Amino acid sequence: MKVAVLDFGKTNSKLFVFGQDGRILDERRTQPKWVRQGGFSVLDEASLHDWALGAVNAAVDSHSVEGLMVSGHGCTFALIDEAALTHPILDYEQEPPAEIAARIDRRIPDFAETFSPRLPLGFNYGRHMLWLQEVDPDAFAASRSILGYPQYWSWRLGGRAVSEVSYLGCHSHLWAPRSQDFSSLVDAQGWRDRMPSFERAGAVTGERRLGGSARPIAIHNGVHDSNAALHAYRRQELGPVTVVSTGTWVIVLNPDCPLDALDQGRDMLVNVDVDGGPVPTIRFMGGREFAVISDGWQGVIAPSSIQRVIDAGIMALPSFAPGGPMFGQSGRLVGRTPNAEERAAVALLYVALMVDLSLDLIHSNNTVIVDGGLNTGGLLAGLLAELRPGQAFLQGATLEGSATGAAALAFESVGREFAAEVPEPVRASRFTGLAFYRSDWRAAVGGAR
Repeated sequence: MKVAVLDFGKTNSKLFVFGQDGRILDERRTQPKWVRQGGFSVLDEASLHDWALGAVNAAVDSHSVEGLMVSGHGCTFALIDEAALTHPILDYEQEPPAEIAARIDRRIPDFAETFSPRLPLGFNYGRHMLWLQEVDPDAFAASRSILGYPQYWSWRLGGRAVSEVSYLGCHSHLWAPRSQDFSSLVDAQGWRDRMPSFERAGAVTGERRLGGSARPIAIHNGVHDSNAALHAYRRQELGPVTVVSTGTWVIVLNPDCPLDALDQGRDMLVNVDVDGGPVPTIRFMGGREFAVISDGWQGVIAPSSIQRVIDAGIMALPSFAPGGPMFGQSGRLVGRTPNAEERAAVALLYVALMVDLSLDLIHSNNTVIVDGGLNTGGLLAGLLAELRPGQAFLQGATLEGSATGAAALAFESVGREFAAEVPEPVRASRFTGLAFYRSDWRAAVGGAR
């Protein structure tokens, strides 16, 4: 059996074909487009759909794929009637007008109920739902269902309209983790009857004939991407772990952190795993910040560049994107002007130091697994292992932990084995003066806050 996984990220969207041995047999990539329409920034859904459908058809024809699974970034919802969107899908990176924000923010439930901190833009997508309901009530009136982003794509590509707990529970203001039910906001706004029945991530919700296949392929219920990465490792019975999932966002998930340790002012929150369990989390927009600090660097970063930056004391101080444990500060570089590769080294050191701080704040003292695109070449994991010699570090055998976890859920739902590769031990880097660099950075960050 083979499964195609559509992994819809904010910056990059990908299709992977997985075999039961966990290997990626094929992949395709694109970038979603966000356009202005009706006063909003919205997804060019038609363009992304055409790419996705073409990629899946090709996968079916080339690899005899039998199932289609979806993994998706957070913070995004879709309103649908029986056949189509009733409003274009909002880009979460936009702030409601101040006069509207003042009204809708009064309706947001307490942190003690939802464990969703009050975040800017649409980082709590319940906030964007309130905004859209104010300015376009007809879109809500016409809708039959409110779907999370992965569930929208599972429905759009042939499944039923369903809900899924890991997505609803992702700092949305819509879910109460302790009671494992919708929050008071959902009932106050009359949204409960628009929420479809729940299915577990990976469950088969429909089928569709795609490509030149003689028989329909299964459509599986989608999953929140970082929770898919967590599932990929927890299913391997590695013991207590903290997962550092990196992409546009760096998401640090430690199921062993006490709930009362979460500080909403540090962008700490509760995610919800695929079975509804609370997962204490801290996050920052590390991939976006890396791109800003490095000025879009795409190449390899030589260890010698990292050492030069440490020796020169060149640092990036937070923050370079909204949200995160130091949000509200304006990011800046200190020290001499770096060259292009040194800027990339500064950016990587910044991400490592922010992850290191986040691991402290999320009370992580168990094994840490570093996953995702920011760990290309293992440099990020090596820096973290040097910064935290008292903890064991592993890194994903593939950079695609979210897609791997999504594939695992699809295989498991139909009773098939899935043998994903076990994460590899990390060898700590050996940079001279890194501990002092960290101390100086922490002092500067503390002073800024």
